[in-house]
Amino acid sequence: MNAIPERNVSQARTAALQSVEANVKSPPPEGEVSGSVSIVIPFLNEEGNVLPLMADIEKAMRPTGIRFEVVAIDDGSTDETFAKLKEAHHKYEAVRVIRLRKNFGQTPALSAGIAHAKGDIIVTMDGDRQNDPTDVPRLVEKLQEGYDIVSGWRKNRREPFLSRRLPSKMANWLTSRISKIKLHDYGCTLKAYRRDVLSQISLYGEVHRFIPALASNMGVKVAEMEVRHAARTSGKSKYNLSRSYKVALDLMTLKFMLSFFHRPILFFGLPGLLFGTVGVVLGIWAFTLRVIIGFPDPPISDRPLFTIVFPLCTILGIQLVSIGLFSEVLRRLYHETQAKPTYAIREKLERE
Repeated sequence: MNAIPERNVSQARTAALQSVEANVKSPPPEGEVSGSVSIVIPFLNEEGNVLPLMADIEKAMRPTGIRFEVVAIDDGSTDETFAKLKEAHHKYEAVRVIRLRKNFGQTPALSAGIAHAKGDIIVTMDGDRQNDPTDVPRLVEKLQEGYDIVSGWRKNRREPFLSRRLPSKMANWLTSRISKIKLHDYGCTLKAYRRDVLSQISLYGEVHRFIPALASNMGVKVAEMEVRHAARTSGKSKYNLSRSYKVALDLMTLKFMLSFFHRPILFFGLPGLLFGTVGVVLGIWAFTLRVIIGFPDPPISDRPLFTIVFPLCTILGIQLVSIGLFSEVLRRLYHETQAKPTYAIREKLERE
């Protein structure tokens, strides 16, 4: 048998290595998404929307060839939502279900879904069928352009102006000013994230809508894309004007976390100096009236400015705001240091 020349063997090995290297370094074909996608959806009393939404997701995702899963979270529903999710789990192999023990809120429900998601890319959306699943591949493809977060923008919202769109516009404007990341629709749940970004953000309270703002300190690249928005056809909306005060408090917390979390003295120091200066001025004024000028008319004890208004309002205001902010920080430290989740799982439906 004739031996193969050593030079030919060396050339063959070099060609093979170059071929493997080219396959590793070459990007995926245009229009193809690299990595798997987890679609995280919280549900609360949405029995009429579960099965139609899952069918819409299957119809939108299967033709794309994207590897995907649906992580559905039942956030303590009191209707037949879990039964419908269970049916969807048996009908569609991509559906996984997490049932929480009670209604913990949208942010903890999303946190539970994100913690159990297996995809490289995580897409969040609402379970009311007002988000269109056909927008999911578009968000994912936009993310592949080098962005860390792609946020949906419901430019043509199918909701009342005074009770929904106007408060949302005001909140979006304030959030953009606070975070320096200008988005038209922070409240849109339909967003796509890289897993490594979400893994560095702790979700507590109701801050899921502010994830792009919270991630701004990490130097992330954020894009915004117009998405479709449909009117609700089944179930009842969980949002109303009564939630506005929660958004206002969340905005206060957001500003504190972004600007003063690592330097709280800057937040408390300036008001302290201002109130202290006013207190010193009022003290000098009272001393002048009482000691230098003599007994004023009316007496200082009869002047509400010195005895009630200033000390009561300022001290009470400072204490309440300080206690609220410190409590927020302590609550976060409590959960993070003990790795204690903000939700409790009753059961999970998964395939091996």
